[in-house]
Amino acid sequence: MDKGKLIRYLQTVYPMPDEKAWELTSHFVHFEFSKGTLLLEENKVNRQSFFLEEGCVRAFTLDKSGKEVTTKIYSAVTFVNDFLAFFKQQPAKENFQTLTSCSGWSISLDNVEKNFRDYPEFREFGRLLVLHHYEMLNERMLEMIKDSAETRYLRLLSKHPDIFQNVSLKIIASYLGITDTSLSRIRKEILQK
Repeated sequence: MDKGKLIRYLQTVYPMPDEKAWELTSHFVHFEFSKGTLLLEENKVNRQSFFLEEGCVRAFTLDKSGKEVTTKIYSAVTFVNDFLAFFKQQPAKENFQTLTSCSGWSISLDNVEKNFRDYPEFREFGRLLVLHHYEMLNERMLEMIKDSAETRYLRLLSKHPDIFQNVSLKIIASYLGITDTSLSRIRKEILQK
């Protein structure tokens, strides 16, 4: 199996020579999951971190009435995990489910910790990766407060057009914090402009 996308991702986050990047990926194991697979389950402890090479994954939870609310949509190429729960070995607070067939590379917590001990480059990569995910979370929180639904829709469309080809409008609407009827209206208004 070719780890080219994983290698390039590591080097994008933290530049390093090819041979070092290959060394850091020695403990990653290839995975393939079909659509609808739960990678992480709410209230369960997870010992794997996933690098998504192909496909889309969503994080979701249930609101007070039992309705699914999508909190994040991941599209390849990225790491997918509840990092806080993973590193603290606490139960996940959300479910992570494949929205398409997905493939990529996983690494166990034991091997992540081994890489942290053995490779300063992996420690720096891990620090920058967590910082990147915190930045995305903070941006999402602020856009949900400050931006209109149309602005959120247009931003998602420009940053991740592949999501609209692979993810149902119901899930996209949930992620944007609106109803699917509102999403249809926004899409119609944008087309008329």
